[in-house]
Amino acid sequence: MRDNSKIKLKRVESLLKELIPEALATMQDNRVNALNVVDVVCSKGRYDAKVYLDKSYFNAQEQKEILAQLRKVNGYLQTYIKQSEGWFRSPAFTFEFDEQSEQIAKIENLIKELRKSSDES
Repeated sequence: MRDNSKIKLKRVESLLKELIPEALATMQDNRVNALNVVDVVCSKGRYDAKVYLDKSYFNAQEQKEILAQLRKVNGYLQTYIKQSEGWFRSPAFTFEFDEQSEQIAKIENLIKELRKSSDES
């Protein structure tokens, strides 16, 4: 991929990272309208976008229900994005809860424990 197309892709991802929470905020479902978008990764042709969500406040059952609801409103989100930006098309969205932030927190806790145990010795 050329540098110019990489820049365009990053620009679209950044824009979607702002617009998706904006669109979700207009929804009536309280679980959905307050979701925090951690990251957006678009495919090379920008036909698909994977949206990573913060799962901090949701248990496994709630996460499952939220993902089901988001699949139902995918068309609404695409329309919102197209209209707000004047685009001809919007990527199809796939939603996932971000596992990385949880793993990072675990690693940070392990490092703190190691430092604490090394300080005590």
